[in-house]
Amino acid sequence: MSTEVVQDEQIEKMIVSSSPHMFANNSIQKIMWTVNLALLPAVIFAVYHFGMPALQTLIAGSLSAVIFEAITQKILKKKITVSDGSAFLCGLLLAMCLPPAVPLFVPIVGSFIAIVVAKHSMGGLGYNIFNPAHIGRAALMVSWPVLMTTWTAVTIIDTTTSATPLNIFKLQGYDALINTFGSQAELYRSLFFGLRNGCIGETSVILLVLGGLVLIYKRLIDWVVPVTMIATVGLLTWLFGPHGLMTGDPLFHMMAGGLIIGAFFMATDMVTTPITRKGKLIFAAGAGAITVLIRLVGGYPEGVCYSILLMNCVTPLIDRYVQPTLYGRK
Repeated sequence: MSTEVVQDEQIEKMIVSSSPHMFANNSIQKIMWTVNLALLPAVIFAVYHFGMPALQTLIAGSLSAVIFEAITQKILKKKITVSDGSAFLCGLLLAMCLPPAVPLFVPIVGSFIAIVVAKHSMGGLGYNIFNPAHIGRAALMVSWPVLMTTWTAVTIIDTTTSATPLNIFKLQGYDALINTFGSQAELYRSLFFGLRNGCIGETSVILLVLGGLVLIYKRLIDWVVPVTMIATVGLLTWLFGPHGLMTGDPLFHMMAGGLIIGAFFMATDMVTTPITRKGKLIFAAGAGAITVLIRLVGGYPEGVCYSILLMNCVTPLIDRYVQPTLYGRK
């Protein structure tokens, strides 16, 4: 065989793509399990804080999500990819958005909705337009509102109530919230270290932030999204305070509820958020503003879940209008 023929065969096997060329050492499996590990410290603390009911809810949510994914892919005659960790992460995040002592059918039904309805009905991983875990939570909130707002009593907060800090703020006001905790400093301490009532994911702020910083360090998420969303909530809640303009408590609102886990682990979803940095900035600011609107004006004490889902709706529109200018065009 001549040298020219060998060269021609080699050229035919080469795949030439447009620049820029970049080598990436990441895979879906590696990314998903890294996110799961980043959540592990907060998960361990939640189980320590809330006890065995929280562990059972976490297991039911994550395990059922894996099972539903495998069954769905089997029925659709697709390759079973439960080992990539995406279904496990979806079920884990869903469970962390639930009260610790809900009946076990709640996380199981939520995982079914998240995996089968929100994820695979749209084509599977990479094709869903809404965050599946939050779709599952929203459906559960509509279906069983009482179960989704029944909290385990934690004596660290109050011996007579099992309400969450945001519930107290919504129903009784900021002054009653301070009286419940004894002082503003004690309120901050309880929120920062996770000594409060709430969903499983509303645990230690410091542990959730550390997990998020790991993802930023590994460049799995863009810091613009969590920083912008949290800062927007802090700015607007300070501006529109309970006693007039610029009388709010931004630290309380930034640490309360599911804002930290939502900003670091859900609003940063690669599939359902804008592609460009400018688009991510708009997305995060919008999610933060809607969260504040629901907390201060809406009927629910918390608005992180719905704010992210609403901004998921406009992600394609954001991507369309913030496209970078092509080289050679005005």
